[in-house]
Amino acid sequence: MFWQKDIELMDRNQLRQFQLDCINKQIALAKNSSFYKDKLARIDKLKSLEEVEKLPFTTKQDLRDSFPYGCLATDLKNVIRLHSSSGTTGNPTVVFHTAADIANWANISARSMYCAGARNTDIFQNTMGYGLFSGGLGFHYGGERLGMLTIPVGPGNSKRQLWFMKNFKTTVVHILPSYALRLSNTVKELGIDVKKDLHLRIFFIGAEPHSEAMRKKIEELYGVKAYNSYGLSEISGPGIAFECQCQKHLHIWEDYVYPEIVDPKTFKPLPDGEEGELVLTTLQRQAMPLMRYRTKDLTRIISEPCACGRTHRRIARITARTDDMMIINGVNIFPIQIEKTIIAIPEAGKNYVIELFEHNCMDKLRIKIEINNDTFKGTLKDLEILQNKIVGELKQELDVTPVVQFVEAGSLPVSEGKAKRVIDLRKKI
Repeated sequence: MFWQKDIELMDRNQLRQFQLDCINKQIALAKNSSFYKDKLARIDKLKSLEEVEKLPFTTKQDLRDSFPYGCLATDLKNVIRLHSSSGTTGNPTVVFHTAADIANWANISARSMYCAGARNTDIFQNTMGYGLFSGGLGFHYGGERLGMLTIPVGPGNSKRQLWFMKNFKTTVVHILPSYALRLSNTVKELGIDVKKDLHLRIFFIGAEPHSEAMRKKIEELYGVKAYNSYGLSEISGPGIAFECQCQKHLHIWEDYVYPEIVDPKTFKPLPDGEEGELVLTTLQRQAMPLMRYRTKDLTRIISEPCACGRTHRRIARITARTDDMMIINGVNIFPIQIEKTIIAIPEAGKNYVIELFEHNCMDKLRIKIEINNDTFKGTLKDLEILQNKIVGELKQELDVTPVVQFVEAGSLPVSEGKAKRVIDLRKKI
């Protein structure tokens, strides 16, 4: 069992004092980094949580600009892990962890899974990616910390996924919502009866936007309860906020992060209940403490008590973002990454359009690129070589394989003012 009763049911006043003490320790530690040394030079200790406004905001660009070790607040010999975003046209965001950071991450992941109903008697199958992407490993360590038999299958190979589910009687699965829908096609293809042949009862879904209707669809297809999760690699990864069995918003673990909601235009804090940008300050990070990290995610804090009895406040499902980031099957992609890659290829024109569409229940990326008429009228082999070159460059940059389609120069619409580069053709389920 993994029931941290003393933490999850902590008195609110006691929890707020704990947060203040932790923030002051994080400030002292962060001053060891070259990034925060000057920014925090005039700040000693906060006297109350209301004084958190004195701390500087931190952005993803700050992390890129501080590459590689600018945000590291401890000796490198204490660091045992790094996770990184993709990116070859610019510095990626790199996040460092000490052994204690990994242990804390495993704890909140285990706590999250437990609060949604997982127990040490469950068989846990993790279908998410492992490696520099933090989604797979966060749940993996949480599953083991909880005491579940954990199967690190990783993504893809639907028939193999179902073989493991059937033979090892998997009960709990971590899965992309879009892949859950796609996998159901293979279930039908193989003639599997989910009630008779499988033993599924819980799905953990996240890493990409999905509607309540999609969640219900997944629950109906598999006869499970599907729980939403929230996380971001800059803080640690998945497990920062999670639904309990009440399935009414996500508990944000306030012993691990201090959450604020700010107006995305004025950056002024907003009261609980009002929607704005989620800002997080780490409370227990050793390798890389972050002050008021701007997540760019829009949500609101629900302070009303939850029926489960946990005192940690909740956040509503993320509704949108304040930037132009796209999420394709759990991978974060910015249009600027595509633009830089295309511009670096002389044969490709500067005008392009990014289309998001669905195929076999999975999100796909199609890029229409204008090329000069001489190239467009070249041999099919020459066009194929160029197409493969662009696809290869984009795959290396994005960690996603796009569909590249050539069009003649001048055939794509030209916008007045800011170009409309992204067209979302996906169905709103």
